[in-house]
Amino acid sequence: MENKIDNAALNPSAMRQTPEGGDSSVAEMDQSFMLAAIALAASAAERGEIPVGALIVQELNGQRHIVGSGGNQRQIDRDPTAHAEIIALRQAGAALKRWQLTDCDLYVTLEPCPMCAGALVNARIRRVIFGCRDPKAGAVTTLFRITDDPRLNHRLEITPDVLSEQCAELLKTFFKSRR
Repeated sequence: MENKIDNAALNPSAMRQTPEGGDSSVAEMDQSFMLAAIALAASAAERGEIPVGALIVQELNGQRHIVGSGGNQRQIDRDPTAHAEIIALRQAGAALKRWQLTDCDLYVTLEPCPMCAGALVNARIRRVIFGCRDPKAGAVTTLFRITDDPRLNHRLEITPDVLSEQCAELLKTFFKSRR
C-alpha cells in the first residue's frame, strides 16, 4: 500500500511560503507542517499501525512544498523498514529524482529510531523537526545522537518538541486501546 498524499490538502497557503520573519514565523511554519504529520499519524492509527507520520518538505526559491510523506505501515507491508520516515524519504527521492536531499527538511511526530536517523544522515536531510521524544528508541536526542554525531559525514539541524503533547497523546491513546 502506497501513502499518496495530496500536497494541496496538506499545504495550506500559509505553508507554501518560507517565512520572512524571525523565529516566531519559523515556529508557526513548523507547527503547520507538524499538524500535517499528525494527520498522517492519525491515518496510520486508523489502519492499525503505530501512529507516526512524516513529511519531507523541500525549500526551493523561497517556497516550501511537500515532496514525500508517509505513515507507519510495517503491519500492512509486513516490512520492518516501513517506518513513516523511510516511506517519506523514498517518495522524496523518487519525486526529486535524486538521493541527496540537502534542500529538504523532515517533519515527524516521533523522534526517529537508529535506522531512520541513519537514513536521514545518508540522505543529507538539512533539518529534522520532531514532535515527541522516544525514550525507548530515540536516536536524535534521547538515547543516541546519530544526526549530529561529529564522526559521521553529515550533521542535521534538530528542532525537537514541536507539538509534542499532541504527538504523544496519539501514541498514548493508540497503545491504551491495544491493552
